[in-house]
Amino acid sequence: MEEVKWKREDGAWFSYLTSHISHLKILFMLFAFLGQIFTGSAQIRVAKNINYAGNTYQANKLNIYHKKDSVQNRDVIIFVHGGSWSSGKKETYWWLGRNLAKNNVVSVIINYPLAPSATYKEMAAATAQAVKWVKDSVSTYGGNPNRIFIMGHSAGAHLAELINSDPQFFKTAGIINPIKGVILNDPFGLDMEEYLTKAQKDHYYTDFLRTFSNESKTWQAGSPLFYVKNIKNPHLIFYGTKTYEAIQIQSERIYKTLLEQQVHVKLEKIEDKKHVPMISQMIWGSNRLYKTIFDFLKETK
Repeated sequence: MEEVKWKREDGAWFSYLTSHISHLKILFMLFAFLGQIFTGSAQIRVAKNINYAGNTYQANKLNIYHKKDSVQNRDVIIFVHGGSWSSGKKETYWWLGRNLAKNNVVSVIINYPLAPSATYKEMAAATAQAVKWVKDSVSTYGGNPNRIFIMGHSAGAHLAELINSDPQFFKTAGIINPIKGVILNDPFGLDMEEYLTKAQKDHYYTDFLRTFSNESKTWQAGSPLFYVKNIKNPHLIFYGTKTYEAIQIQSERIYKTLLEQQVHVKLEKIEDKKHVPMISQMIWGSNRLYKTIFDFLKETK
């Protein structure tokens, strides 16, 4: 059998845009975006830098976005950012928090410890702690503790699914899994054993070994697809048709497996989107992924 060489591509939202559209259009989009933000800001409250782990570490802090009213029992989405398990921060995704909050969802954007200071297991444990804090405290911000959804992009989607599928993390946190549903946006690393066995040995590969070690048994232990039989809650999965091959293959696999297990799951392929634009497109509150997400929340009883 021919060896598969999965490759990764570099990309950032700004460079992606500048290589595809004119500067004039960028300015127009920027003004439209700022207008959207200023219009919506008056409606939203933001609670910043709340520590969810009982310490003072920035890696264990979260931000909450919610409507300025007294309405209670709103759906809650916790977002776990991507960044190859070694970069990223909650502040980058303030627009996601506001866009969700404007649509009556209490949104929680979390930090978690990153490589090389932390392994995937420590990152997942922190994510589970954040979910526990939200379960205990979100009613203060108008959220329903019985309607907690978790969403992640890239490595963040891996962590979201790992704590949902491997029961050790919520057991350690001292709670029963409270996640009502899972939203995976271009999830990377659903099967790290497969990826690290077949991937091209580039600098990304070396970086991932800091998070997942050199041991193939650890690659398997850190892979949500090895715990998929534990999954019972509804899932919404997005991936871009121009994203990494590993993401496409493994997203399809978890989708088909959940269908076989008769778990409610929807898969949506987003045409012509690469990995970074799969999340950066959601800067715009009118992006169609939001409607799909809000429909998913309504369908999940």
